[in-house]
Order: sequence, then C-alpha cells, then structure tokens
Amino acid sequence: MKKKSGDSISNKVYEYRVLARMSQKELAEKVGVSKQTIFVMEKGNYVPTLLLAFRIADFFNVDVNEIFTYEKGNDSNEYN
Repeated sequence: MKKKSGDSISNKVYEYRVLARMSQKELAEKVGVSKQTIFVMEKGNYVPTLLLAFRIADFFNVDVNEIFTYEKGNDSNEYN
C-alpha cells in the first residue's frame, strides 16, 4: 500500500489581503470566519475547507488556484 507523505497546501492569503489593504479581522468578517482562522492560515498552520478556500478566492475575484496551491509530497511504501 502506498502512503502519501508530505502533501500540503500553500497559500497567498497574506499577499492578497495586504494588497487589498485589509486587516485580518476585516477579511475574516467578509468570508465568515474568525480573525484567528485567517492568522493561522497565513502562517501555514491551517488548511481551509474547500468552501472557505472558494469564499476567499471569490472575495478577491480570482481563481482558487491563484491563492491556494496543492504541493504533492513523496510516495512511500508503507506495506508490501
């Protein structure tokens, strides 16, 4: 059996928010989450749900792939 290791999602939420001259609180209110959620997402410590990712992309009027990027990890054999 193959196990995916190291898969991650990176994001540009911070960059888009700063360019829009918004605070974390303002963005959080616009997309329906807490300021803390935006904070940990920008730090890379939280992967948003698909719904939240689309809300953020929609708010900035860009494709979700412009803000969020899937980074594939390495395959490893866990069981033979």
